[in-house]
Amino acid sequence: MTTRGVFSSRLGFILAASGSAVGLGNVWGFPSQVASNGGAAFVLMYLVLAFVLAYPVLMAELLIGRATESNVVDALGSVSKGRSGRIVGMWGIATVSLILAFYGIVGGWMLSYTLEALASLAGLELKQEQLAGWLVASSLPRNILFCGIFMLLTVGIVSGGVVNGIERWSVRLMPTLFVLMLLLFGYVMTQDGAMDGLKVYLLPDFKEVLNPDLLISAMGQAFFSMSLGVGTMLIYGSYVSHKENMPKLGASVALVDIGVAVLAGLLIIPAMYVALHNGVEIFGANGQLLAEDTLIFTVLPSLFATMGSVGLVVACAFFLLMSIAALTSSISMLEVPVSYVVENRKVARNRAVWLIAAVIFAISVLILCNFELLFGFVIALTTQYSQPLLGLMLCIFAGWVWNRNSILAELKKGDSQADNSWFWRIWPWYVKFVCPVIILLMFYRSL
Repeated sequence: MTTRGVFSSRLGFILAASGSAVGLGNVWGFPSQVASNGGAAFVLMYLVLAFVLAYPVLMAELLIGRATESNVVDALGSVSKGRSGRIVGMWGIATVSLILAFYGIVGGWMLSYTLEALASLAGLELKQEQLAGWLVASSLPRNILFCGIFMLLTVGIVSGGVVNGIERWSVRLMPTLFVLMLLLFGYVMTQDGAMDGLKVYLLPDFKEVLNPDLLISAMGQAFFSMSLGVGTMLIYGSYVSHKENMPKLGASVALVDIGVAVLAGLLIIPAMYVALHNGVEIFGANGQLLAEDTLIFTVLPSLFATMGSVGLVVACAFFLLMSIAALTSSISMLEVPVSYVVENRKVARNRAVWLIAAVIFAISVLILCNFELLFGFVIALTTQYSQPLLGLMLCIFAGWVWNRNSILAELKKGDSQADNSWFWRIWPWYVKFVCPVIILLMFYRSL
C-alpha cells in the first residue's frame, strides 16, 4: 500500500487548508455577492452563516478525513459501511471536477490580465493586434491557452505530493496573498471616494437581512468560499497528524477564510466607489451595483487606467493576487480526484495527476466552446445546489451514521479532555439536527 502524505507542521496544514478555502470565492465571489445583494446586509448574514453553518460542516469533513485517512469515496464508504457513502463520495468528486473546470477558466483570465499589466509596464500599447491588447480581448484561443497554463501550474504543484507540492507552495503563496491584499487595501483607502464604499460595506440595511435570495446567496457563498461539500477539506484532514487538536485547527482555517473574504470586500467595494469618483460607471441600468465579471474585468481595470503609470503597478499586483488565490484553491480541488485514483485504483501519482487534469481541461474547453449556455449553468449547478446538498449529506453521515464513540475517540487523539470541551457538548447534536434543518430550509426557499 502506498504511504500517505502527512502535513509536516501545523502551520503547513493551516496555510494549505486556508489556501483551499481562500480562493476566488473570497476575492472575487464574495465582493461580487456583496455588490449584488445589498452591501452590508449580505456581509452580516455571510458572517452569521459562516459561523453557525459552514464551520460545523467544515469540522465534519476534517474529522471524517483524519479518522479514515482515506480519499473521499473510501472515507465516506467507511463511515457509512455501505454503498451510500461511496456514491456520495463519487458525487463529490464529480462536483469538484466541474468546479475546477470553470475555475480553471477564470484562473486563466486572472493570469492573462496579470501579463497584460506587465506588458503595459514594458511599454506595449493597448491595441488589439499587439500583445497587451490580445491578452485582455476575450477570444476562444486566449481563453483556452490561459486555462491550459493555469491547469499546468496546478498540475506542477499537485504532482509534488502533500509535503513537497501542496504544503511547500501553500507556505509560499498564502503569505504573498496576504501582503498583496493589505498593500492594495492601504493604497485604495488613500483615494477619494473610498469612504463612501466603506459605508456601503459596513452599514447594513436590516430590512434586507432576511431576504430569501440574500440568505441563499450567503449560504452558497459560505460553502463555496470554504471549499465545503466536495471533499477538499476531508482530503486535507486525512493528511493531518493525529496529535493535532482538530476543533482548534478547523477554527483557525475558518477564521482565516472569513478574514480574507471580509478583507477582500474592504478592498474591492471601496475601490468601486473610487472608480465612481473617477468617472467610471459602477451602476447598472436597474440602479444596482455591477457585479461578477463586470466588476473584476471592467470596473477595476477602468479604475486602474485613471491612476496613470501607478495604475499599471496596482493592476499587476491585483491580478497577481487573484491568480494566487485561484491557484491555492485549484490545487486542493485537483487533489480530491487524484487521491481517489491513486489510492483506490492504484495508479502512480504523476500519471493520475496528468490524466485527471487532462479530463478536466477537456471539460473546460467544452464550456468555453459553449460559453453562453454552460458557464453560468455549471457555476449555479455546483455552487448553489450541489455543494449545499453535499454539505447536508456530510451532516447526515457525521451526525446520524458515524458512531458517536468513534467521533469522541478521534477528538481525544489531539485532546485527551475532549469529552469535557464545549465543542463536544454542542457540535454532535448541532451537526445532527440544526445544520440539516437550516440547509434544507434555505434550499427549499431557493426553489
